[in-house]
Amino acid sequence: MTSLQMRNDPLFMRNSFKVTGKWDIPIIKNQDIPLDNVCLIAYSDTKRNDIPENTACGVHFFIDDYRFTGIYNHPEKSISKLSQYAFLLTPDYSTYSDMNYWRQLESVAHSRWVGAFWQSKGLTVIPTISWSDTRSYGFCFDGIEKGSIVAVGMVGCKTDNKSAFLRGYNAMLEHIDPIAIICFAAPFPEMQGNIIAVDYLDSRKVVR
Repeated sequence: MTSLQMRNDPLFMRNSFKVTGKWDIPIIKNQDIPLDNVCLIAYSDTKRNDIPENTACGVHFFIDDYRFTGIYNHPEKSISKLSQYAFLLTPDYSTYSDMNYWRQLESVAHSRWVGAFWQSKGLTVIPTISWSDTRSYGFCFDGIEKGSIVAVGMVGCKTDNKSAFLRGYNAMLEHIDPIAIICFAAPFPEMQGNIIAVDYLDSRKVVR
């Protein structure tokens, strides 16, 4: 590939989708899913030619980042496998408070880009929202349409700063006004909104 070809390669430029906000974050379109019986399995538990008991679920990425680096670096490779499942939560790239902000911004942008890419391939996508401290609010809610269904992860939040999590959660409610929040693991009692709780242990009971 020549330098000019590389310069114009969509996977180098990553500018194929509509964007919003100060940082040109890709937009994930609002999509609906049935909310009466939401089930999730981890991306690390997915496989090709999976069985119906598993493909009826959505796929979550509340796992270590290293397990899904290829989702962004080589997005086409996973389309066939992921298209089996009912819906996809966007990758939960880390936004730890001790990360430099360019890394947190990168994590949010990568997650939104992957979601927009999946939607362009006809997959149903629910955005995962994460944040760190108040400074991250300037970008961590970008790219999500008002009234969307969203997902948040609680694993790890129980041992971190609860008040900081709740501040971010309430800011998310204000910015996005989600119609429903898929909550991976038990929510805090103080959390408001139409919360759809998904049991962490149930998500690991994959049928094989």
